[in-house]
Amino acid sequence: MKANKYITLLFASASLFAACEEGDALQGGTVTAEQKSEVAQENPAKLSSDMNALKDNLIQFGTISTSTSTNHLDFGFPALCLMFDQAGQDMVSENHGYNWLSNQLMFQDRVKTSSYNNFIWKLHFQHIKSANDILKTLVSDEEPQGQLANYIGQALASRAFDYLQLAQAYQFTYLGHEEELAVPIVTETMSEEEAMNNPLATVKDVYTQIMDDLNTAIPYLENNPVDGDKAQINAAVAYGLRARANMLMGEYANAATDAGKALELSGATPYSIEEVSVPSFNNVANSWIWGSIITTNNDVVQTGIINWPSHLCSMTGNGYTTGIGMNVVHKRINSALWARIPDTDVRKGWWVDADMFSPNLEYAYGTGASAGIANAAVFATYTNVKFGPQDNIVFNTENSQDWPLMRAEEMLLIQAEALGRSAGVDAGKQVLEGFVKNYRDPAYTCTATDLDAFVDEVWFQRRVELWGEGFSLFDVLRLKKPIIRKGANFSGNVTFENLPAESPIFIYSIPESEREANKGIDVSLLREDPVAPKAIM
Repeated sequence: MKANKYITLLFASASLFAACEEGDALQGGTVTAEQKSEVAQENPAKLSSDMNALKDNLIQFGTISTSTSTNHLDFGFPALCLMFDQAGQDMVSENHGYNWLSNQLMFQDRVKTSSYNNFIWKLHFQHIKSANDILKTLVSDEEPQGQLANYIGQALASRAFDYLQLAQAYQFTYLGHEEELAVPIVTETMSEEEAMNNPLATVKDVYTQIMDDLNTAIPYLENNPVDGDKAQINAAVAYGLRARANMLMGEYANAATDAGKALELSGATPYSIEEVSVPSFNNVANSWIWGSIITTNNDVVQTGIINWPSHLCSMTGNGYTTGIGMNVVHKRINSALWARIPDTDVRKGWWVDADMFSPNLEYAYGTGASAGIANAAVFATYTNVKFGPQDNIVFNTENSQDWPLMRAEEMLLIQAEALGRSAGVDAGKQVLEGFVKNYRDPAYTCTATDLDAFVDEVWFQRRVELWGEGFSLFDVLRLKKPIIRKGANFSGNVTFENLPAESPIFIYSIPESEREANKGIDVSLLREDPVAPKAIM
């Protein structure tokens, strides 16, 4: 993509049309592209409503719900994060009628007719459309500057984010699968007819698009910064997205550099030991480089329980994690993973132990946590108390907590693994030990002596640190690991024989709706729907 293509105009912007209609030339005729261009160049702020769509699409209600059928997972990208985590081996929950993630627990959402599969597809391609709508209205070959250039950078990086997610959901990881078919690439240069006759691109081609978008976006964002909230993509976020892509492509030295730039430009530092010794991860904090800001007015909050706290926060007063009895769907950690966390690590307290105790609970309910919660809720062993309630008020019924999209901790873990792979284990260990010792476990020492052991140690740290934030399944795919639920606290009806690395059930089939709408897809080249594994009981 040529950098000098863009002067961004948003023809669909209501505010832009309103501004144009003030001109005499529009009173009796049609708004011209030139007139719209003049308005945009004179006052790029008129485009703000269209830019807000890049943030709002990720946290909207109604992607798949209708007036006659409401899906209680329909709360945007945080729902996808829970879906991916529930489909792995690190998040445990009971499989019954009140668990809206049962399909993921049982691997029954991978088929082409699954509404959850369609949810993933539709959410990301709607977000791509928002980006393309911004980009496709170029009207000049002049080099964009200032706010216009920044807006272009945000749209490009947003599109890269979507394709990075889609490529990992619908095909196995980049290395070893470069020529396999992934998803269609839809850009701003395509007509509607072209988009509806659009073959699946290879994994390599999708990543080429991702890197082209990010390589163009980064200088636009870095050279044309615009003040904004952390829900906006800035240069630090774009570097972080490129760090993720480089890790998947095996470009480890570049990944380490990009992760470092994300940390440098954002100024973000990890949560301190003190900050995570209480329920946290519920507002855009210093640790966050990028996050969705959710307020009382957001439709997912107005729904009451169709939001992420309802399904994940064990201390909310409104949702599926609230109350006592069979209806409660607490999200818990894999007991075998929890057992590996040292007692000196503050993260051990992110989950309730066998005595129904956690320092996080003691903070929330006062000394004698068990007595304090006896009249409120029963927390099963290993229930998460990582995510705090709204305003840190236990049993607050307003589920308007923010959602983390990128944290400093993730960048440090990328940097550690990438350095270990590119500069030697000792270089990686230095970063890893610096993070864990200073921010999680003062007694920590990395004992890995070879690369394989070191990569596994970073993976363990990612499994614990990023639990519940949507990374675990993609880590299994990237590292080509099996999914093992046996020997842990999964119920028998969702425990399977160990699933080998790159089992067909790990990734999604192209949705039936896309196969029918997009005539460019050769369905004869698509794999058969994977068969869900059978539980041991």
